[in-house]
Amino acid sequence: MSVALRTEDLAKTFEIGKRIIGPPRGLVRAVHPTTLEVREGETLGIVGESGCGKSTLARMLVGLEPPTGGSIEIAGKALDKSDPAAFGRLIQYVFQDPISSLNPRKTIRQIMEAPLRRLHGMRGEKLRARISEIFDSVNLREEFLGRYPHEFSGGQAQRIGIARALAAAPRILILDEPVSALDVSVQAQVLNLLARLREEFNLTYLFISHDLAVVEAVSDRVAVLYFGAVVEMGEASRIFASPRHPYTKLLADSAPVVGRPLTAPEQKDTELPDPLNPPPGCAFANRCPRASDLCRREVPELRRMGGDQLAACHHPLDP
Repeated sequence: MSVALRTEDLAKTFEIGKRIIGPPRGLVRAVHPTTLEVREGETLGIVGESGCGKSTLARMLVGLEPPTGGSIEIAGKALDKSDPAAFGRLIQYVFQDPISSLNPRKTIRQIMEAPLRRLHGMRGEKLRARISEIFDSVNLREEFLGRYPHEFSGGQAQRIGIARALAAAPRILILDEPVSALDVSVQAQVLNLLARLREEFNLTYLFISHDLAVVEAVSDRVAVLYFGAVVEMGEASRIFASPRHPYTKLLADSAPVVGRPLTAPEQKDTELPDPLNPPPGCAFANRCPRASDLCRREVPELRRMGGDQLAACHHPLDP
């Protein structure tokens, strides 16, 4: 299976407390050098706590944030943003908040026309026919085209957001918490729609979420992020059933399950490290029951744990 998207040591550092004269107060490394491969037609789930770098990674992939280092390739070619139209035809973004991601001053028809005009140069009857085709694919009525974003429910607005992304005819969709703002019953409808669209248009997905049940249900593989770094990666069917990194187990044990009492897993510390003063060694060491002096001295490398499962841990869990 060919590689649809690849990052090589992709990293992002933010300056904190910029000054007119002199250096900034500090630097925050939001995403550590990250190498990922997403195969054509698959869904790679990306999970982790708030602040772990999921959205920053996503925004770099679509050009909303310039990377500090590393490279991005799509279908074996380095991304070149000198031609925005070519860039937009390769990869598109579906936002977390469906209502606020749509321009409130424009009708849905105007919102849909923009990518078709600018990326594909469509006009007239061809433009109208393409909008009708896309709306039909996401189960929306054409009468909605004359309305404004505030007139729609969250589920309808998210389908409009998906339709807008599809209008660019991309090969890859970045789905950043696409169902977290929706009711549970509507979540299932949108997830089923995304599964059908992936097959129909041969799309590749990066699905970012903090909801482990959703990620496990929709993903082929999963990457777990902690403090800006990938700490475990593997097949979705194995990553939560048999985690090798203690942080992945912590996430799985913390997820609410219907019929099971809600209890917090035991851990030494519940606080994330200070991003302005990151600890040496493994960033998870202060929260990990298996941590040793080695963990506090040396950063563990992401290494193979059997099969396709990788983990960055000096003392991995037994399979």
